[in-house]
Amino acid sequence: MEFNLKKIIKALLFSTSEAVSIKDIQKVVQRYHAQADAARQKERPEGAPADVAPAGPSPVQEVIQDIIDQVPTLLTATQIREAVDALEAEMRDANDACRILQGPEGFRLVISPAYADWVRLLRGEPRPQRLSPASLETLSIVAYRQPVTRSEMEAIRGVSIDSALTRLLELELVAVTGRAELPGRPIQYGTTDKFLDFTGLRSLGELPASDVLSPVQLSEWIARATTPVSVGDAEVGLPLEDQSAAAVATEEPPAGSAQPAAE
Repeated sequence: MEFNLKKIIKALLFSTSEAVSIKDIQKVVQRYHAQADAARQKERPEGAPADVAPAGPSPVQEVIQDIIDQVPTLLTATQIREAVDALEAEMRDANDACRILQGPEGFRLVISPAYADWVRLLRGEPRPQRLSPASLETLSIVAYRQPVTRSEMEAIRGVSIDSALTRLLELELVAVTGRAELPGRPIQYGTTDKFLDFTGLRSLGELPASDVLSPVQLSEWIARATTPVSVGDAEVGLPLEDQSAAAVATEEPPAGSAQPAAE
């Protein structure tokens, strides 16, 4: 039996519904060697030097020792990530019923979307409701602009976001993160770890780059949208008040009109 890190990781993920982090996998390897060392200590005769192995090991012990020697004493985070990525690629290419979901808390084995309906039928669960376009737009604004206030979200969307924001809060995709240093101290919102699991991201840094507007342009746009602008007569095409008064004063009376009699 050879040491196969990918199969070991798959077995660990299959054994629990909780996320398994890189540190969890490293601790498992450390415990493995600790138990192996403890077993060797029990087999060693009393008073024998620590570096002397017991004489005449059995064939079974030789196989076990060979497996122990194959297991590295320390696995780096890079080695674990590479093994997980390779395992995930193999499962995807084989159209496996399971997938590996990488979230902020670690790795989790989940059902592939192609087979999710069968699991729901077994459990008698309804199909999950999809987010409405309004909720998706609001969630995108929070993800890219967080921390963001309600007025900023409404300035970007141009409409009220009450129902969409309430829905996102109920699903725990968005949460209150604090208050802005603005008049009235408005509440600020941000995404949660559940949002990362929902989108399959490990961190917010993996969000796709927005090539529509830069953050600076978006901030300037919000500032203009939230700042009231006074509109005068000139902006709507009406003559100014002083020009209107001058035009009335210089206007000649129509022909044939009666002139006031001089006293």
